Amino acid sequence: MKYKLLGKSGLRVSEICLGTMGFGEVWTYGANKEESKKVFDAFVNSGGNFIDTANRYTEGSSEKFLGEFIQAERNNLVIATKYTLYTQRGSVNDGGNHRKNLVQSVEGSLKRLNTDYIDLLYLHAWDFTVGIEEVLRNLQYLIQSGKVLHIAISDTPAWIISQGNAIAELRGWSSFVAVQAEYSLTQRTPERDIIPMCNANNVAVTAWAPLAGGALTGKYLNTTDSSLRLKPESARLNERNTAIAKEVVAIAKEIGCTAGNVALNWVRKQTETIIPIVGARKEEQIKDNLNCLNFDLTEEQIKRLDTISKIDLGFPHDFLKSDVVKEVVFGGTKDSIQFNRK
Repeated sequence: MKYKLLGKSGLRVSEICLGTMGFGEVWTYGANKEESKKVFDAFVNSGGNFIDTANRYTEGSSEKFLGEFIQAERNNLVIATKYTLYTQRGSVNDGGNHRKNLVQSVEGSLKRLNTDYIDLLYLHAWDFTVGIEEVLRNLQYLIQSGKVLHIAISDTPAWIISQGNAIAELRGWSSFVAVQAEYSLTQRTPERDIIPMCNANNVAVTAWAPLAGGALTGKYLNTTDSSLRLKPESARLNERNTAIAKEVVAIAKEIGCTAGNVALNWVRKQTETIIPIVGARKEEQIKDNLNCLNFDLTEEQIKRLDTISKIDLGFPHDFLKSDVVKEVVFGGTKDSIQFNRK
């Protein structure tokens, strides 16, 4: 296991983040406490120190389990949790991005995690009811209290994040050091704005669902289990994604590893800022997932995966890359100009 700097924070985090949404059986899937501890231990023993949870995961069981597991290693671990999601359905202020929910969510997380501070607190999802400056002011209050060390944001439009970090710099407040987004071979739309924004501003990207909910492990291919058959209405199990999964499986056979290893390896190699969030319900699953650190895809294999999963970047990206625009902007001189930005 190697480590990366988490954006501009200087915080050292493992190149794989352990996702713990499956710690607890309250949601009918997931692992019991004993198996969750085995997953946790396997990750930590491999050198992993970056762990992701949220106030709502398995109705609080995830944080409660971690609260027990982390005690002996607390100073060595970077614990990330989130606020926004409700904990009491029907309670109008028990959910959202506002300060009341922020404070009560963080207090609840601190108790469940049995810790005095949170290393990284994410706003979990943008709710469009609170302005970004107000959100940052509220988060700054928690940082100044010592209960939160760094802030991050998840599932939010790029323009809001960018605006927020500009305001934070202007006000002298803490800015978002990481952005969490769904990113995988089957979900590459963050390449349009979120990832370029993060690269330009030294913000880390933590990628959730890097295996596309298991679709990239190949388990849905040629199955006789009716519950695992391709469903046309599923965003992750359509014809395009099935073709991608088949290519992932083919490359895995060439290498002699699992398809999941190939999919995770591809995510890790996209930019230096990306950290996959990898979950597991069993000890053997997390050990297998960590095998993605033990090899590198060849340039030819990466090209095959890039090609089959390619997306249209849309306007203005495709427009600005067109030969016509390059001609009218540079007047035939573009190739004689040296510059680093793509």
